[in-house]
Amino acid sequence: MDFGLNGDQALLAQSARAFLAKESPPALVRRLGDDPVGQSTDLNAKMTKQGWTGILVPKANGGLGLGMLDAAVLLTELGRFLAPCPFLSSAVLATSLLSFAGSASQKRYWLPRLACGEVLATVAWLEESDRLDPAGTALRARRARDRFRLSGSKLFVLDAHVADVYLVAARTSAGLGPEGVSLFAIPSDAVGLSVTPLAGFDTTRRLFEIKFDDVVVERDQRIGREGATWKPLQRMLDVGSVAIAAECQGGAERALEMAVDFAKIREQFGRPIGSFQAVKHMAADCFAEIEPSRSLLWYAAHAQQNNNKEASRAASMAKARLAEVYARATNKAVQMHGGIGFTWEHDMHFWFKRAKANEALFGSPAFHRERIAALSGW
Repeated sequence: MDFGLNGDQALLAQSARAFLAKESPPALVRRLGDDPVGQSTDLNAKMTKQGWTGILVPKANGGLGLGMLDAAVLLTELGRFLAPCPFLSSAVLATSLLSFAGSASQKRYWLPRLACGEVLATVAWLEESDRLDPAGTALRARRARDRFRLSGSKLFVLDAHVADVYLVAARTSAGLGPEGVSLFAIPSDAVGLSVTPLAGFDTTRRLFEIKFDDVVVERDQRIGREGATWKPLQRMLDVGSVAIAAECQGGAERALEMAVDFAKIREQFGRPIGSFQAVKHMAADCFAEIEPSRSLLWYAAHAQQNNNKEASRAASMAKARLAEVYARATNKAVQMHGGIGFTWEHDMHFWFKRAKANEALFGSPAFHRERIAALSGW
């Protein structure tokens, strides 16, 4: 495959970078970090107007009809600017899961609304065990005639405080395997739901716990076939892994740029610190890791877009590698800034904390390496 961007993708990257440089500056990220909501409705509205929220929605359903390669281009720029918006949770994860699991009529109902920003959605999948295998889905949805009743809790739910609807994975039959895992679309104002913010060090992205206290769900709120949602959830894990890898690529590039810019102007012993060999080596080490990782990202996005047999393995390879590259790049960027690099007053710590959070989101590098081994039959 060609690892370069085509003309349309290059234009998308260029326009997104210009847009986000203006609409999502570090000052906005810092201000919203102290805000209880932590997101800009104005920024999200402008992104919707750009058509970005419909990037993964087919044209027949009111979207742009683009694919994961184009979404990865956009996510790279969003990661570069730490854009405080629910794009990942709603336009990528929830949209993909509905596309994978929903019936034709459910797609006709939900996807146009997601594309135009009429509703925001998020996925409630993980629980206390934090397991990404079938045994991690334990919340029971008990059938009561034509309804289901859900009791239990979900953890680490992205943007639950602004979402209009939750896509909730629950078991409609007992067991620990992939059989019996179902999916429900539950309005955020449903009776019996409570949402609690989780304390986290990354203030640029918010996680929540959702508790279900005998929440009643109608049968037509079930997405797809009963007990057959594990495979779509696995495909969503692939999409999420590629999305986080793209964010890591953009974040690592930006952290290195900030560090190099600082090294050019900060003087010590009468010389810019960038002239010292130790600082040059740190920058070169970062660059040498970031550039080759870009190929992993594009291949993973290409495999996902074409749903080929390598999609899951490529997604895990990209997530495992890019998460570590981002973490190391921000660590070195902090060192290149010296003492101010980790102060609250300097912006670098926002990238450092996002990098650490991204390492855990959608599976640690160790989890993905185990997954690669399992998928490879080792």
